[in-house]
Amino acid sequence: MGKYSLKFDREKMDVEIPEESLLGVLESRQVPCAATEEEAVRKALENPIGSPRVSEKVKPGEKVCVVTCDLTRAWQHTQVYLSLLVEEIKRSGAKDEDIFFLSGTGTHRDQTPEEHRALLGEELYKRYKIYDHHSTRDEMTDFGKTSYGTPVRINKKATDADHVILTGGVVYHFMSGWGGGRKAVLPGISSYETVMANHVLALNPPPGKGRNRVCRSGNVEGNLIHLDMVETTSKLKPSFLLNVVMNASGKIGWAFAGDWQKAHEAAMDVVDSVDAIDISQKADLVVASACGFPKDINLYQTSKTIFNAEDAAKPGGSVVILSACSEGFGNEEVQTMLRDFKNSDERESELRREFTIAKHVGYCIGETAKYYDFHLVTKIEPSLLEGTGIKVSKTFEEALGKIHAQRGKALTTWLMPQGANTLPKLAG
Repeated sequence: MGKYSLKFDREKMDVEIPEESLLGVLESRQVPCAATEEEAVRKALENPIGSPRVSEKVKPGEKVCVVTCDLTRAWQHTQVYLSLLVEEIKRSGAKDEDIFFLSGTGTHRDQTPEEHRALLGEELYKRYKIYDHHSTRDEMTDFGKTSYGTPVRINKKATDADHVILTGGVVYHFMSGWGGGRKAVLPGISSYETVMANHVLALNPPPGKGRNRVCRSGNVEGNLIHLDMVETTSKLKPSFLLNVVMNASGKIGWAFAGDWQKAHEAAMDVVDSVDAIDISQKADLVVASACGFPKDINLYQTSKTIFNAEDAAKPGGSVVILSACSEGFGNEEVQTMLRDFKNSDERESELRREFTIAKHVGYCIGETAKYYDFHLVTKIEPSLLEGTGIKVSKTFEEALGKIHAQRGKALTTWLMPQGANTLPKLAG
C-alpha cells in the first residue's frame, strides 16, 4: 500500500492507494525559468516575437491604451510588468499624458481607488489615469458581427487610441483553452452583449445537447469560444502584447511580448510544457487534491481541479476530489444552479436563458456528477449537496470505502497532488 500526503485546507491529508492499482502520480514538471520577475519581463520586451519593440512602434504624441486585468487577476503581479512596460513605452518619447490604462473588467464590478492602486503600484497610480471598463454603460465602437454571429462592440476608449497594448497572465481556462492574449479584449473590454454571445458558444447549439466539450482547458482546435475571441480581437488590431506565466513559486517565471497572437501562442506552449501531462490511458479512479488553501477555499475555485481530474478518468469512472471548501460554495449562482435545479436539463435551460461564468461552472459541476461517480472529501455539510449527485465524505477513507463497496477494489488509479494545476492529456 502506497501512502501519500496531499494538501487539504491549511493541512495535509494522508491517502493510501494499493501500489498494484496505481498507474502513476501526475504532477507538473520543473522547467527552467528566469531568475527574477524583472529579468523575465525585460527579456521579453527587448526580444519581442513577430514584432518590433513597442518603443519602436509608438511615436511621440500618439495615444496609448494599455489594457490590464482587474483585481481578480492580481496573482499576475501586474505592478511588476506594467512598470517595466511603461518604461519601455517611454523610450519612444511618449509623454505621461498620452498613456492611460483600461482595466479589462469584462462583466465584473467597478473597482475602488485602492484596488486601482494595487494593480498599478503607487508610482504608476500617481502618474497615469486608469479607467474601469463598464460593459453595460461605456460608449462602444461597433465592428459588426463575427462569423459566429457575435456582435462585436468594444470600449471606445480603446478604439479611439492610436495603440492598444494587451497585457495579462496565461493559465489554462476551462472554456477558452488558455487565458491571456485575446481575452484582454473579449471579455476584457467588450460589451455585455458581446461577452454573453461569445460565452454561450460553450454549449452545443441545439437546446438539450449540453456542453460543447471542444471548449475545454488546453484546447483551441475547433474551440468556438477561442476562435470567436480571436476574430473579435482581430477587428481591433492591437499593436502589441505582453503576457506572463507564473512559476511553481507563484512568481513571474516567463514573459512573452510582441505580436498579440504569436506571443500568446508562445506563452501557451510554456504552460503546456509545465502543466500538461501525457497519460497512456484513463483510469477507473482518479484521486485529486485541489492544492489546499486558498485554492480549495470554496467549490467555485475547486472547479478547476474537478475538470482536470475528469480528463484522467474513464467515462463513468470514480473521481475523488480533496477540497476543504471552508467557505462553502463560494458563489451564489453556483449554489443556485446545483441546489435549485434538479438535473442537467433544468440547469441548461437556465444557462441558455441568462449565461454567466458562475452559472456555467455550476452546470459543469452538475454534469460531472451526472457522468462520473463523483466524490467530494470536504468540510461542506452533506445536506447542502443533497440531490446534486455529489457524494460527500469527511475523509478519504470514507470516500474510498463507498467506491469499493460499489465497484470493488481492483481499480486502476491516477493520483493528482496538484489537481488545480495539472492537466492530463490522453496521448494521441
